[in-house]
Amino acid sequence: MPARRAAPDVLVVGAGVAGLVCALDLSRAGLRVALLEASDGVGGRMRTDRHDGFTLDRGFQVLSTAYPQVRRRLDRPALRLRPFTRGVLLHTPHGRLRLTDPTRDPRRAAALLPGRTAGARDLLALARLAAADALLPARRLKTAPERTTHAALAAAGFTDAFVETFFRPFLAGVFLEDGLVTSSRVFHLVWRSMLRGTPSLPSAGIDAVPRQLAALLPPDTLRLEQPVARLTEEGAGLADGGELPARAVVVATDPATAADLLPTLPVPDCRTVTTYYHAAPRSPLPEPVLLTDTRRRLLNTCVLSEAVPEYAPPGHSLIATSVLGLDSPGREAALLPVLAEVYGADTAAWGSVATREVPGALPAMPPPQPLSRPSPRDVGRGRYVCGDHRATGSVQGALASGTRAAREVLRDLARTDR
Repeated sequence: MPARRAAPDVLVVGAGVAGLVCALDLSRAGLRVALLEASDGVGGRMRTDRHDGFTLDRGFQVLSTAYPQVRRRLDRPALRLRPFTRGVLLHTPHGRLRLTDPTRDPRRAAALLPGRTAGARDLLALARLAAADALLPARRLKTAPERTTHAALAAAGFTDAFVETFFRPFLAGVFLEDGLVTSSRVFHLVWRSMLRGTPSLPSAGIDAVPRQLAALLPPDTLRLEQPVARLTEEGAGLADGGELPARAVVVATDPATAADLLPTLPVPDCRTVTTYYHAAPRSPLPEPVLLTDTRRRLLNTCVLSEAVPEYAPPGHSLIATSVLGLDSPGREAALLPVLAEVYGADTAAWGSVATREVPGALPAMPPPQPLSRPSPRDVGRGRYVCGDHRATGSVQGALASGTRAAREVLRDLARTDR
């Protein structure tokens, strides 16, 4: 007979990156941990599928190399990160414009000359914003007066025309909302990461990140296809009718599942996004750059295989295009003429590879937006919560929240052991 597993000290429910780092820190502190994941793999929203030679992330995602937790937690060389072009192309009714950081890409600095992409007032405001967000200590940004992103941009001196041409369509793809209602503190921190880092993707897909973290866990910690139906006084009730006791339980799931397990837990609204993947016989844009549409008929689009050639089989290019909300009948067909216009290419030969809907892709973050929430006391003794909805909606937020939850568990268990 197989050896019976020792009862865990801590249950972590959910093997997204928040749950993974929480379980990892607790294990390294000497506790017995059971990491329970309802699906057949780790990663939560950071999952990747393989189909007919294509690598398909579940929704368009990038990894910022500037995130402190990414630098601390991940073996970046092992991920074989492939960079995107720093900057963005703007499709406008009057042609294509480029906005880039001239300090990182001097060859394209001429695109920022007044009158080409923006006027002198907006370029000056952009320079001031970049200098402040890139150089000020992060704690200054975290404690600055909070307002909506729209109000912060107006206060920074940007004209309405530049906000509509650049910030609104670009940030819609970042925050999955086109009203610029996200907290200004979140905006400044994300803008800082863009200025200081490089958007990249692992050559094997975005799920290489959670798989790398999972590989560091002790044997038998991770238990896949083990859904939790409820929390009990002793630990967790499993969907198969069993019960697993533990001294502490960390809920590291998406907000909706967390609210089901902890009914008193306040959770934010969430944004939904759909990504359409198309294959083309040739690349419509020979550059790994994000392309936005000032008419906001899409969030963004890019030729993924220009950044990561491994994402497409030989002789094909892979294009990812994201839109707000869920898929609906006729939506992809209506999108193809828009892509033909945006890319200036014939899309007749493009084939549909996959559609990925991501409900709850990102928590809404309007002001006031706490940048880090401890586990609320009313969820019960020995109960903890982590995830990007407990911090900022990003990989950084998820990793930081999982780290914090592990500290809370270790602190409280140390007190009870005295």
